[in-house]
Amino acid sequence: MPELPEVETIARYLRDGTADSPGLIGRRAARVHLLWSRSLATPSDADLQARLPGQILQRITRRGKFILLHFDFDTLLFHLRMSGDLSVKGGEAPEVRADTDSSPHTAALHTRFILNFEDGVSLVFVDPRKFGRLWLVQDPDEVVGGLGPEPFDPNLTVDEFYRLLNSHRRLLKPLLLDQTFLAGLGNIYSDESLNLAKLHPCQPAHLLLYPQAEALLAAIRTILGQAIDHQGASIDWVYRGGNFQNHFRAYQQTGKPCLNCGGPITRIVVGQRGTHFCPNCQVIVS
Repeated sequence: MPELPEVETIARYLRDGTADSPGLIGRRAARVHLLWSRSLATPSDADLQARLPGQILQRITRRGKFILLHFDFDTLLFHLRMSGDLSVKGGEAPEVRADTDSSPHTAALHTRFILNFEDGVSLVFVDPRKFGRLWLVQDPDEVVGGLGPEPFDPNLTVDEFYRLLNSHRRLLKPLLLDQTFLAGLGNIYSDESLNLAKLHPCQPAHLLLYPQAEALLAAIRTILGQAIDHQGASIDWVYRGGNFQNHFRAYQQTGKPCLNCGGPITRIVVGQRGTHFCPNCQVIVS
């Protein structure tokens, strides 16, 4: 599943463009093609078709693992889930007809949604596993209002992070995966951050001391910053472009030496999630 660095990379790509792909800011929506009805969480397809065309794309932002396209009056949000991806095509997509749930008709294999802009540029949502979702709402907080703070939010001070950790009697790894606690982390970057901070994934959060909370927040920001610099990690065929997988400390590094102490990285299951850590330097403290 794309996590904060991968989603941030895609948001920047859509906003700024590349040498081979134009950015989308300032373009006017023309036509909408919903090719897999279950991809649309809200509103109805008819409302989507009626509201979005004619609006100009003003901004593109990220909130947690969501990508937000802010138009004149509405915001179009995407959550990529397991396998979703967004790309910009230079030519308008061909005319297509709506799908039935049992037999989707797509312009290309696994394409679920296409937004044509007036100048012929198209935004294409591809999602092989069909778990991704999109929303069109007037107020983005209808979708993302329940998310926890962003890891890079300057208001997330060490004092505040320590307070949040100590208010939860949960294990660190499941807590870091909880998007209402902290927005954007998933399995990869929680493992990486805990290893850098030398904290056990089964450490009870409320027993952390202030210096440990400080180390964890610093580690999260360091790891995420490095991953964004490398355009995220490409660990599956559904991801593209990033190379942070070549710099993993713990995730999928079973048996390899820990970069902290040289001990072997071990894989366990925590909260039904595969978890990679070093039992030599990541120990539970009370």
